[in-house]
Amino acid sequence: MKLIGLNREEVKKAFQKGKFTIAVYGMGKMGLPLAAVFADHGANVIGVDINERVVESINRGENHVKEEPGLDELVKRNVKAGRLKATTDGVWAAKQADVMVILVPTLTDERGNMRLGPVYDVAEKISQGLEKGDIVITEATMPPGTTESLVPTLEKSGLKLGEFGLAHAPERTMTGTAIRDITGQYPKIVGANDEKTLEAVIGIYETINRKGVIPMSSIKAAEAVKVFEGVYRDVNIALANELAMWCEEHGLDALEVFQAANTQPYCHLHMPGAGVGGHCIPVYPWFVINLAKKTNPRLTKTAREINDSMPHHVVELTVKALNEAGKPVNGSNILVLGLTFRGGVREFMKAAAKPIIEELKEWGARVYAYDPLCTKDDAERFGAEWKEGFEGIDAIVITADHKEFKELDLDEIAEQVRTRIIVDGRNVIEPEKAKKAGFMYKRVGRV
Repeated sequence: MKLIGLNREEVKKAFQKGKFTIAVYGMGKMGLPLAAVFADHGANVIGVDINERVVESINRGENHVKEEPGLDELVKRNVKAGRLKATTDGVWAAKQADVMVILVPTLTDERGNMRLGPVYDVAEKISQGLEKGDIVITEATMPPGTTESLVPTLEKSGLKLGEFGLAHAPERTMTGTAIRDITGQYPKIVGANDEKTLEAVIGIYETINRKGVIPMSSIKAAEAVKVFEGVYRDVNIALANELAMWCEEHGLDALEVFQAANTQPYCHLHMPGAGVGGHCIPVYPWFVINLAKKTNPRLTKTAREINDSMPHHVVELTVKALNEAGKPVNGSNILVLGLTFRGGVREFMKAAAKPIIEELKEWGARVYAYDPLCTKDDAERFGAEWKEGFEGIDAIVITADHKEFKELDLDEIAEQVRTRIIVDGRNVIEPEKAKKAGFMYKRVGRV
């Protein structure tokens, strides 16, 4: 069924009656939840992935994205109902589908230089099955202008843009809350090549998102929305980190000041911490920086510099604490709690733990690591020794906000460590509890 030319209400009715097919390219942490949600609202969905094991597990009704609450049941139910299936054959999927959604990983280096091979590979496959009236949607976050750069590849189909539709609808999801986010935590952002395509795509996403859709004037504007969201957070975290370090210098508790300031509705100071990790916030600012021609995005660059410096600052706090305890860093046993970049998610991109471990070792410390989501191999890859206890430890450095770390028995730990020091890079420990247990406690914004 061709959707271009239908109004949004007609698209919604067709969607709910299963009258068209959506192919979702990329069955990872974002793609599989999206495919399952599409299927659960009535569409026929083909999930496409290059990993045969992933495809086989989906076709058995099994969910491989285990950190996503509710996805097990969603996949099982829709595979059983015949609305969701998977394949490794991207060309075949394109031939079957009326709508193709590209949600494969967009790989970058630490300065936001894109490796878009997977996206162009998918576009090449789609071009071999593209038919007049089909719609291609990118959801993967990319530098503004990237979606439209796919046009020459898609036009290898023999069709011209306008005979097929092109849109960008950036995913606005996080691991662990993807289903919630897709179905109504935030409005969906949509930009398309023309009004007819935009109207159809609005109908698609209004069907699955209770918060509705915000239509943009262009594809590039829609791409910029998601990028700017990341830049906003990075810049504001940098501001929080800078003010927190100022508070350290002046003997203030930054969180006390921030929390009071944030009772004013125009103030929203973010949480300071050991650094900014992940595939999004520390990467998207580089899209703005790298695409700038006449504009010099000085604030965005400075924010990146500040946030990238925070692991070093955590090391400084650790050295200071050991000095105050009369312990040299050289020869001290330091336990880093947390290898992932944030709590509850086994992802390592720009995790603060890595530079912290490396610098502490340069100081001559013996560095151990533990993370409830990780293994001995992960610790060794970061250059640390795996340790599940606290015996003989001179300083505990927390770099991820796992719930397990919020529940630590500090009284019990105090009896095991050699020196009672906690450097909290994620604000997970209550200072008064640490003090009561006899620990010297430091965090970003409080010394």
